[in-house]
Amino acid sequence: MASVFPETGKTAQGDPYEVDDGSEENEVIAEKKGTEFDQRDMHRMGKVQELRRNFRFVTIFGFTMVLMATWEAQLSANVFGLINGGTGGLIWMYIGTFFGFLAAIISMAEMASMAPTTGGQYHWVSEFAPASAQKFLSYIVGWLCVLGWQVGNTSIAFLSSQQIQGLVILNNPNYVPQRWHLTLMVIAVMTFCQLFNTFLARKLPLVEGIVLILHICGFFAILIPLWVLGERSDSKEVFTTFTDGGGWGSTGLSCLVGMLSPIFSFIGPDSATHMSEELRDASKTLPRAMIATAIFNGAMGFVMLVTFCMMVGNVEDILGTPTGQPFIQVFYNATGSKGGASAMTAIMITMATFGCVTNVATSSRQVWAFARDQGLPFSAWLAYVRPGWDLPLNSVMISYIIAVLLSLINIGSTVAFNIVTSLGTGALLSSYIVSISCVTLKRLRGEQLLPCRFSLGRFGLAINIFSVLFLTLAFIMTFFPTTKNPEPNNMNWNILVYGVVVVFSIIYFVLRGRHRYAGPVEYTKKDW
Repeated sequence: MASVFPETGKTAQGDPYEVDDGSEENEVIAEKKGTEFDQRDMHRMGKVQELRRNFRFVTIFGFTMVLMATWEAQLSANVFGLINGGTGGLIWMYIGTFFGFLAAIISMAEMASMAPTTGGQYHWVSEFAPASAQKFLSYIVGWLCVLGWQVGNTSIAFLSSQQIQGLVILNNPNYVPQRWHLTLMVIAVMTFCQLFNTFLARKLPLVEGIVLILHICGFFAILIPLWVLGERSDSKEVFTTFTDGGGWGSTGLSCLVGMLSPIFSFIGPDSATHMSEELRDASKTLPRAMIATAIFNGAMGFVMLVTFCMMVGNVEDILGTPTGQPFIQVFYNATGSKGGASAMTAIMITMATFGCVTNVATSSRQVWAFARDQGLPFSAWLAYVRPGWDLPLNSVMISYIIAVLLSLINIGSTVAFNIVTSLGTGALLSSYIVSISCVTLKRLRGEQLLPCRFSLGRFGLAINIFSVLFLTLAFIMTFFPTTKNPEPNNMNWNILVYGVVVVFSIIYFVLRGRHRYAGPVEYTKKDW
């Protein structure tokens, strides 16, 4: 079978990926068009290249490393695991979660190589699901991805703002925090991210490369003072201390409930996928970047987690810190200096803020892609790309507006705010489950998969099945509260928000979506 590459008119015999790329000119056509592989993939998927392909391997690797921020999350999001499981539970559940997510990331990397599109999961579902369910499943997954990434903007900005507030409390114990203070800081962080993604969008690849260096150097800048100055606990005690702080009546169940901490540190591996139409040679570079991110971030996260657990000391005292951030108290206890603890915390705040920058880029591209396929209200407006800017400015703007509006909820009620922002983890996990399940079903049925430059080969089915089983367990555990029989303000409201979103998307699909949304598979070329 011969395939013709659009724009160039060149033909490849046999495998559509076998291209004569002996010269640099053949490998890189232009920043606007990408390589011949990029043009072929866009042509097959029926998409028009509107964004600039100015990301390469190092910059997209930096993008995903900074957004996932695994070692930073081991410091900032460990409260759930400290209560449920203790230090031993945190460490061993992290190891199990790492291997589970690694399998899921490898599965998604293969799909990303088959269909390197900004749409990501909802596009994969549309192409791989049984014909009778393609349209419906793709639409629901699209809504979950869009909303999951949108609330992620507010969640990360809120996390950065909490760290700023904790730093203020450390240096000024008389400061009395107010909810509106936090909301103003969230809006300030989001405004910075908005301006960055608007006026400095062309510089985003360069900045991601620079922040990647900070991500690595910051790791050692925090690790070394803790190792040198901190008072270590007994290693055997750290690795074998399991607690049931949630009162579940079972240490094993308590550790499983504590999975939310490591899950949070690995969520978002699909971020690079949503930038794939801005990535040069995406079908090859994208899977490499996704897997490299999982391995490197996973290793750094494990080292930082063990270090934290070795230095944490009395867990109850750390959880009761007036800063509201256990890691800040650990920094202060280790260094004995407010200046030293402040400098280390400043690294965390910087990384969280740039994590929000990358999250805004990801979420806006997800909105843009779904609107391009007529999946959202006001799709034409949201899918507009301003000529010359080569940027979905309207989608970037709506991401900012949604984040600001969500942050206002915190002024009235922190509980209500947490209810809304708890959507992200469950929504994204379910999108991973559905998309990997679809390609698993194709393998079970012996159906032909799309050609790709990264293939799991004979191990594909086993890896896919393991991924789905693990993600299903993780999905279930994200709905558990911190403690058994919690009060309303301590309840994990993830299930409520998730259910509302699913019901709303189904109703919208029945009333309007099914008449406008055809699904990406309808635009694909069938002659590949």
